[in-house]
Amino acid sequence: IPVFILAGLLVHCVFLVSIFDIYFSSPLVHGMTPQQTPLPPPAKRLVLFVADGLRADSLYELNSNNTPQAPYLRGILENNGSWGISHTRVPTESRPGHVALIAGFYEDVSAVAKGWKENPVEFDSVFNESKYTWSWGSPDILPMFAKGATGDHVYTFCYAAESEDFGAQDAAKLDMWVFDHVKSFFNSSRSNQTLFSALNEEKVVLFLHLLGIDTNGHAHRPNSREYKENIKKVDEGVKEIASMIDNFYGNDGKTAFILTSDHGMTDWGSHGAGHPSETLTPLIVWGAGVNYPQKVTSQFFEDNFLKEWKLENLKRLDVNQADIAPLMASLIGVPFPLNSVGMLPLEYLNNSAHFKAESMFTNAVQILEQFKVKMSQKKETTLSFLFTPFKPLSDSEQINFLKKTRLYIQQQKYDEAVSLCKTLINLALEGLSYYHTYDRLFLGLSIALGFVGWTTYVILVIIKTHTNLTKTVQTNNKESTVLFYSFAFVGMIIAFFLLIQTCPWTYYIYCLLPVPVWCAVVRELPVIQDLATNLMSLHISQSVGFLLVCTLGIEILVFSFFYRSTLTIGLLVFAGWPVITQLWVQAKTTALIWTLLCVLLAIFPLMPVVGREPNIPLVIATGLLTFLISCFSLASLCKSENKYRNNEDLKVRFYQMLSIALSTYVVSSTHDSLKNKQGLPVLNQIISWMTLVSSSVLPLLSPTFLFQRLFSILLSLMSTYLLLSTGYEALFPLVLSGLMFVWINMEQEALQHYGLSFKPKLAVFNFAYATDITQFRQLHLDDIRRSFFFVFFIVTAFFGTGNIASVNSFDPASVYCFLTVFSPFMMGGLLVLKVVIPFVLVSCAFEAVQVTTQLSSKSLFLIVLVISDVMALHFFFLVKDYGSWLDIGTSISHYVLVMSLTIFMMLMNGLAQLLTTKRLELPRRTKHHS
Repeated sequence: IPVFILAGLLVHCVFLVSIFDIYFSSPLVHGMTPQQTPLPPPAKRLVLFVADGLRADSLYELNSNNTPQAPYLRGILENNGSWGISHTRVPTESRPGHVALIAGFYEDVSAVAKGWKENPVEFDSVFNESKYTWSWGSPDILPMFAKGATGDHVYTFCYAAESEDFGAQDAAKLDMWVFDHVKSFFNSSRSNQTLFSALNEEKVVLFLHLLGIDTNGHAHRPNSREYKENIKKVDEGVKEIASMIDNFYGNDGKTAFILTSDHGMTDWGSHGAGHPSETLTPLIVWGAGVNYPQKVTSQFFEDNFLKEWKLENLKRLDVNQADIAPLMASLIGVPFPLNSVGMLPLEYLNNSAHFKAESMFTNAVQILEQFKVKMSQKKETTLSFLFTPFKPLSDSEQINFLKKTRLYIQQQKYDEAVSLCKTLINLALEGLSYYHTYDRLFLGLSIALGFVGWTTYVILVIIKTHTNLTKTVQTNNKESTVLFYSFAFVGMIIAFFLLIQTCPWTYYIYCLLPVPVWCAVVRELPVIQDLATNLMSLHISQSVGFLLVCTLGIEILVFSFFYRSTLTIGLLVFAGWPVITQLWVQAKTTALIWTLLCVLLAIFPLMPVVGREPNIPLVIATGLLTFLISCFSLASLCKSENKYRNNEDLKVRFYQMLSIALSTYVVSSTHDSLKNKQGLPVLNQIISWMTLVSSSVLPLLSPTFLFQRLFSILLSLMSTYLLLSTGYEALFPLVLSGLMFVWINMEQEALQHYGLSFKPKLAVFNFAYATDITQFRQLHLDDIRRSFFFVFFIVTAFFGTGNIASVNSFDPASVYCFLTVFSPFMMGGLLVLKVVIPFVLVSCAFEAVQVTTQLSSKSLFLIVLVISDVMALHFFFLVKDYGSWLDIGTSISHYVLVMSLTIFMMLMNGLAQLLTTKRLELPRRTKHHS
């Protein structure tokens, strides 16, 4: 079997890695020629202000007394500039946002794996094309553009990384630092001749990166006084810098100014996903070459912002974030960045129609260049008879477009030229994506073949070794060698094909993986024949009904990843299970409790995601409730017969009760202390960490009788979970484990119901001896339901209180009992622990079910493997790389979750066995009994 497990792990790892190759490889190409507008630009220099983490509504909305948040910028957009909303894409993080603004392309998902710090791919940017760029701000952002630049004409001035502290008194000092340094820089240039002449050149960019707003938003939320004060300070700073620069250049009217943001922020102070509060950012442009405000009587947008902001009469010009790069390039007359996919927003330009048409033509040619390079790359690596080009942009079509546009410009039909260019840009972008996803279908099919083969093989293994459906058949040696050679031959043909086309080495793995897997399936042909004859003897209606129920179950699981409320439907069906199968006749009380607990648990998936609204009193109430339950159990333990207890066990139980009480106290006092801005008390922190450590050891000291051990595990994990809770989710493990206890009893009833075995006495059932059962029984149809229940409960443990798959659904407040200083790995680890605790409870219960129903853990585990593989195949085809970035991120994490679920369940299985069967003996005094 170890060979089987290793093969399984290997296959799953290949499946897991494959999506990053198939869906998310870098779209960038290199080798284009720079394109520049032939007419003189309106501006000599450009000042770019990026207010990190500034939401559009935070800047544009009015205060309660109808005064603007940012008076200077409000004056600009009303009197001398153009404004709009810039729509960003996910992931709404600082690095991809800045890449879109300054280089004009949306960073591909492959960058997610590389982190946001260094630059995984070389790219061109407006800074690189400029004559000189000076930038001030954060050490996380600036170096990335200097590093990619050729020559040394991009200068950076950063503060120390330690300055970015969430707990600091005021983060606005980061912005003050930038403004002060820019002022002193210009002052020093008056006495430095080289710097003075460099500043007076054309094609100069000044970039001010203002991180204060983002830091204040994380620390205090965007609706806080600190965040709003910071916006006011930035407004004053922009005003001072703008007037200082105008004075420095003697008001020559050759400076263009742009103020925007890299991403927004949710109301609870996070960003990264695709909520409108994160993707809508402000854009205000003024100065040389920029349109004045345009008065309009009515304008239509989907949202109702214009009314709220009292800006209905000023034309709002929305752009995509990547469109700002070509806008900057056009204003100062530098070549458009080579990898840019932005479309020049002409309505911002205050220039001749000729200039606009020429600029648009440059933009179209620049994007077409990328398309040509991509096409030639694909053509080189594909056999000519297999190559299908992108029809709408064949070589003749391209020439046709360019000729027509040139002609229109010569005839001064500028509007027609512009609309032709827009069509060409859209076609070229479609073509780029077409060639980028060229191999996708072929690779996807190989992986799907591998998936189906593997799942079939696992099903055959289950039938062959764990049921009595088939007679054991000796395999013919001669046949198996013929089989082996024929499959080897197929493999060689595939490899040869890939070799001719000079494919990357990963393609070999994806295409050759199905070969050995299907070889193994075909070798089990006798088993398949036996199975077929057995199935023929059954009624068709029975087989079809069984298949339908299976499919429905798996679809419910798949749906629950997208809509949590599906879990509620599933749990309500579970509640009716004893009635449907007539189990309630023989065990009325157990069945009634089961139904009640199922209905209770069904409420959780309907609640809002955790962390939005903290509710500390509820956490404290849960703590007290757990304490009461443990008191009752302690009392009943004391009353029970002497045979099953000794004083050491009572001591352990007493310690656990104490730690529940302490946890409840810590939660309440920590949150009070933080509310009064007194920080995290050291004593509380020590207690929290000690509870965390002890909760893994204490269950191992308790007796290994079934319910005693499981209850001990619940108490220990509950004390840690309370410390990590901020609201209603504290109740979740309690209800879940209640249901698990009843589940163990219900499975006993089911066993008797199907007449499969006698009923062991659960109260005296001991985990320590359970593993020696030599008499494992064969699988029965009901065991498939058992495994399905397990997978369903695992998914419920995952999504019961929130959507793990979304980046922004984490609330740092849940780790405040342990630490408050920002430390991503520590916080991440604790949040993972919080997710894992319900998981462990379900795994331990499943372990108990396996042992009490006399099944080998392997057979049930194989059924679970089949269920999760079928789910994974669903998600493989549901992975997206288009649409809102939230969808993309969620679809990846769903696939990764289900794939790692199988690997994770192997680990959980081991952990559950350790927690339930092992016992640490404390050294104790020996007593002599008469």
